[in-house]
Amino acid sequence: MTKDHATSTPRKALSNGSVRSLARGLSILRHVNKVGEARPGEIAKALGIPRPTVYRLLETLEELGYVAFSATSNYVRVTRFAAALGDGYALTSEITQAAGPIFGEYAKRVVWPLDLSVYNNAAMVVQETTHGRSPLSIDRGMTGFRMPVLRTSAGRAYMAFCPDEERNLILDHLRRLNVEEDQPYLEEPMLSHLLDDTRARGFAIRDSGEFRQETASIAVPILSRGVVLGCISLIWIRSAMTTRRAAEDYGAPLREIAEKIAASLPD
Repeated sequence: MTKDHATSTPRKALSNGSVRSLARGLSILRHVNKVGEARPGEIAKALGIPRPTVYRLLETLEELGYVAFSATSNYVRVTRFAAALGDGYALTSEITQAAGPIFGEYAKRVVWPLDLSVYNNAAMVVQETTHGRSPLSIDRGMTGFRMPVLRTSAGRAYMAFCPDEERNLILDHLRRLNVEEDQPYLEEPMLSHLLDDTRARGFAIRDSGEFRQETASIAVPILSRGVVLGCISLIWIRSAMTTRRAAEDYGAPLREIAEKIAASLPD
């Protein structure tokens, strides 16, 4: 047996095994999406897949953000991220393209850096930013940066204004991830207080060094027909401005930017 032949067989077997796992994972995702919610045992019986394999694939799908287990039962459901696979990328692209010119329009009025972020798999992901153009920014290369949900103003704005069902799925996911820094914000009454205050103000605040010590931020949601498409954040150096001053000077422009982005999207 030659060396090439000896090494090619395991690679072929690995490839076939990977394809089989992928096919099974997709069939599980389609089944859960079709029935709405299901227990792993029900999925195994319906698809003829061994129960241990179903559990393993569901764990992988949950880690990737496509499904979420209920915190109070053994049911699994697809996430908004999975449900939007058909049009999610296109919508994010449209929001990002709309934000660029609108950010430029407000450049002289809003000198502090702005971020557009969207929710993805237990994080807020920066899609468009003026950090590279703002003379007041201390950050660079923020596009694609993944930020925590409950410790950023963007994540808090998203959580406060997204539908209850989606919020519960996100909270279930965050609790299962069990990130130490998130724990205080997952506990009651802090969680409810945080979200209620954000709704009452109409914007979210991060100003206590819970994410980055040097900066603070406020954020507003981009709303379209009651759905949160993303969030616009303004970031400033904590020692340079109070939160009250930031809200008074920049709250209205942030809301205008969010409204213009939403209005520019196709129906």
